[in-house]
Order: sequence, then structure tokens, then C-alpha cells
Amino acid sequence: MILVTGATGNLGKATINSLLNKGISANNIAALVRDESKSAEFKSKGIQVRIGDYQDIDSLKSAFHNVDKLLLISSSAEIAQRFGQHKNVINAAKESGVNHVIYTSFDMKDLRQSIMAGDVQYHADTSDYLKQIAVPYTLMNNTLYADLIPIISGNNILDEGISIPAGNGKTPFLPITEMAEAIAVVLTTSGHETKEYIIAAEKAVSFAEIADLISEITGTTVAYNQTGIPSYVAQLVQQGVPDDDAAYLSRFAGAIARGEFETSKSDVKQLLGRSPISLKDFLKSIYGGKTGTY
Repeated sequence: MILVTGATGNLGKATINSLLNKGISANNIAALVRDESKSAEFKSKGIQVRIGDYQDIDSLKSAFHNVDKLLLISSSAEIAQRFGQHKNVINAAKESGVNHVIYTSFDMKDLRQSIMAGDVQYHADTSDYLKQIAVPYTLMNNTLYADLIPIISGNNILDEGISIPAGNGKTPFLPITEMAEAIAVVLTTSGHETKEYIIAAEKAVSFAEIADLISEITGTTVAYNQTGIPSYVAQLVQQGVPDDDAAYLSRFAGAIARGEFETSKSDVKQLLGRSPISLKDFLKSIYGGKTGTY
């Protein structure tokens, strides 16, 4: 039995779809959800639904009964709560006899020394705890989702250009679907215990290069505007992003500007047996055919 936590999130859903596409039968997949009312889609596919809360270790132990492999997708709770929640999941997995825990960590040059260490060091804490508690584990160190690009680049970018204070820093953006397929490989094949994989594109790109790619795709010249942090936060809030989330995204922009995501490593081709989708092809799926306001 494979259990996916965070199953109602984007990465969780994409991973379950990848497992199904690989021929794993639905009754061998379990989805962990907090709210059973959000589980209709899983039930309709024949996927087992397990009810559990990262804050409630007893609910987790019950949910992990007869689970062989567990995908721990990092919590989306308040940052201060995340490591404690992850410890609950890992402890419950060990007590329940789970044979293998796969954790979605984060790919940066140094999580603890980053300018946004307060936002990301829980990933390092979780990774260290997995190693210490002697549960067979695999770390999937994910880069930033390519799917974030339209969200963090600004409003109406075909008309107004890309606006983000990311300097000339480069990021190996990778689509969620590619990350999910790499995770599904680890969940369905052997030999991954005690390994760490970098789940990132083979090439990192700057936002100036992203602007050039979108210009080429759309036939519209897209400028790259390096805004300041305060105006960037205001821009995100105007888009409807909550204040705290806007400030959080601005810190990612600062880390990009410092080159913190340029690790120059990728294990995706090794796992998938092919190169990941190019960023240009991914952007085509979003902006192809668009020539006006977006």
C-alpha cells in the first residue's frame, strides 16, 4: 500500500495521477485527508481514503495501518508548526511499521544559511530527523514549481512585462507534473532508500530569459522589470495575494536574486529515463496562442 499525504494539494493529486498512469491499482493507493468532504474525487477512482491530521498522532497511526510506502508532502500549516507536524508523521510511520518514507524537501544551496532560512530550515530539520530516527527514507529535494511563474511574474505580463525583484538570479524551474512523476518512480521501484534526489530542471533560467521565451512564444515583446521589494509586495496584494503570502513570495524573489536556487544539479533524467520537459514547452502550454492581455 502506498499512502500519499497532502493528497488534496496540487503535488499530492499529481502524484496520485502519476501512480495510476504507471498502472498501480487504485486499491493499492491511499490518500490522507483531514476533511473527508474533500475526498469524493479519490473515492470515485477507487482510491482508499484515510482520515488523519498532522497534529493528531493517534489519527496518523490509525491512517498508516498496512501502509508500506508513505509520501510525506511538506505541511502547508504555519511555518512554525511544520517541523513538529512532520515529526508526528515520521513517528507515527515508524510505530505503524511503514517500511519507507519519502519526503518532499527543498533544493537550495544551503537551507540553514539562506536569507530566508526562517522560512525553509524546517526542511533541513525534517531531513535530519528522518536520518536520525532510523526509518528507511528518500529525500526528494524539489526546486520551485514552474507553475508558479504566472503567479509571481505580475499582472498582464504581455502588456506590462514581467515584474519581480529577482535580479539576474537563475532558477531550474520544473513543472509539478514532472516532480510528481519522479516521486511516483521512487514510490514504485526499488533501490531508493537513504538517497537524496535533486528534482529540478537541467538548466536554470533567469526572469530575463523567461521574458525572452514568452516573447518568442507569443510574438509580443515582454520586458523584464526588476521592481523593488515594497512595490512587488503591493503588486502581489493587488493580484489578490494575502499580505503575509505576498511578503513570503517576495523573500523567494530575494533568494532567487542571490542565486540560491542555482545548485546546478538534477536527478530527474536518471529517475524518469528521459530529460524533463523544457521550460519553453511548459510555457507554451500556458502562453501559446495568447497575444493580448494576460
